[in-house]
Amino acid sequence: MKLLLFIEDKTNSSKALNTRLKKEGYVVDSILDSEIGLEMALLGSYDLIVLDSFLPMINGLNFIKELRAHHIAAPILVLHTNNDIKFMIDCLDAGADDYLVKPFSLEVFLARLRALSRRIDKDYIDNELIVAGLVLNTLKCRVAKGNNVIKLSVKETLLLETLMRNYGNVVTKERIFERLWGANSVIEFANVDLYICYLRKKIGASTIKTVRNIGYYLEQTADQ
Repeated sequence: MKLLLFIEDKTNSSKALNTRLKKEGYVVDSILDSEIGLEMALLGSYDLIVLDSFLPMINGLNFIKELRAHHIAAPILVLHTNNDIKFMIDCLDAGADDYLVKPFSLEVFLARLRALSRRIDKDYIDNELIVAGLVLNTLKCRVAKGNNVIKLSVKETLLLETLMRNYGNVVTKERIFERLWGANSVIEFANVDLYICYLRKKIGASTIKTVRNIGYYLEQTADQ
């Protein structure tokens, strides 16, 4: 389940495209306001960002530069209305990962997203995460804290991975639920709190902080 931020020009808004994305398994936040879109992107919670290059208030190139300046690493696919080679190069040099000229084939668009998603999945497998005094191996489902190596369940691993990849930011309960079970799951929402409890018992209660009625975030404690 990948969380996708789709920032688009109002005149090119496509309900059908968003519907297809959801059918393909993406959780889509579709935004028409570039300033709000930038604020959301800077939260660092999205796996993929699709960006229309013609945006009011903030143009696409500056949008990309702003994200990369804030170390937002999510892959960015830029949509543009003409085959402007210089603009394409500028976007890629600024930090965009791919570029697609409109109008485009829906199947090609989805294939580009799948390619970017595979890059994310490869990074998740190849790299250990080292955050807040914790070393998480997502492939082996274990975390090292000091000299202790702690075995985690698959769900606990995914939960800790989500918190670590969003270190310094609050991760909402909704976001965690979508990550662990999917937006359309029949699992009870209260399971989020339950798995937070499981994880706290293993890595330390003070490591995971609560923002009441909103979500959780990871914090390095004195013993880490």
